[in-house]
Amino acid sequence: MSDEESDDRDSRLPRETTALFGHEEAERALLDAYKSGRIPHAWLIGGAPGIGKATLAFRLARFMFAHPDPKAAVVQKATSLAIDPSHPVARRIATQAQGDLLVLERGLNEQTGKLYTVIRVDDVRRTVSFFGSTAGEGGWRIAIVNAIDDLQREGANALLKVLEEPPRHSLLLLVSHSPGRELPTVRSRCRRLLLRPLAPDNVARALAEAAGRSGNEAEVREAAEAAEGSVGRAVALLDGSTLALRQRILNLFAQLPNPDPLALHALGDAIGGTDPKTLEAFMDLVNGWLSARLVEGSQGKAQMARVAETWEKVNHAAREAEAYNLERKPLVFAIFGALVEAARN
Repeated sequence: MSDEESDDRDSRLPRETTALFGHEEAERALLDAYKSGRIPHAWLIGGAPGIGKATLAFRLARFMFAHPDPKAAVVQKATSLAIDPSHPVARRIATQAQGDLLVLERGLNEQTGKLYTVIRVDDVRRTVSFFGSTAGEGGWRIAIVNAIDDLQREGANALLKVLEEPPRHSLLLLVSHSPGRELPTVRSRCRRLLLRPLAPDNVARALAEAAGRSGNEAEVREAAEAAEGSVGRAVALLDGSTLALRQRILNLFAQLPNPDPLALHALGDAIGGTDPKTLEAFMDLVNGWLSARLVEGSQGKAQMARVAETWEKVNHAAREAEAYNLERKPLVFAIFGALVEAARN
């Protein structure tokens, strides 16, 4: 189902979400690797924002903690990574009480009351001591990075020590919204697992569960059809005004590299208010546009590098605007300027 904040989160955190819709092939790949007894120590789970990457990562962690012996009969007979939601492991992970699980994500800045714009390097360095200690229950130690896109270069480099010298019975799950943007030194040490956008029916089912509504409601179906495979996006689109804003943004994307100046001014005015949902919807679509180009990779490595650089630039600008409450209309113009260059290239 869904994951992160503007990335893959719905109203419930992935650590609390036990249902998974779609991604059967990816789930089977993880389960088969675990059953073999030779599961790679690091996985890079990539795909567009909002499609269920972190949900799948937590699902694997629950299964491995509940069944630490891959050769056990219950594991060998398993057809999915599902465990009973009432299982003690599921409850501990939901309440952040599973001592052998480390989750790296943007933390709360107590001084500002807002999330940090990046995952701090000091937090990443905790992985060294975490994996250097013995598992509390004698089984696995698992770290989930949600998401690697929030790491600065120093943070990514800090992961390398664990990636290069993985302890026994350790697993590192890296969630990535922009496959191809990661440092080559990190990417080369991971098994890559690319998730595709969900089919509309799966989005509707996941959205209905997340929102506590029927999957056959007209609004749910409309949001699912418009979400382009992202449950996180579908949740936001249940707000009718967000759905209308989305269409305006998509119309401008279709005009790249020559967006209509008047329409762009009007979009800047619409996003320039104080409603945080408008900026979230805008950045979600911007990242989706860039992510699609990274996944395609049809223009070669040089073009992918330029798109990755654009991703870094526009998300940094958005985080700065959010952190320091900067004017949004200039941000919209700056981001579209970067997209124009990316489209021309």
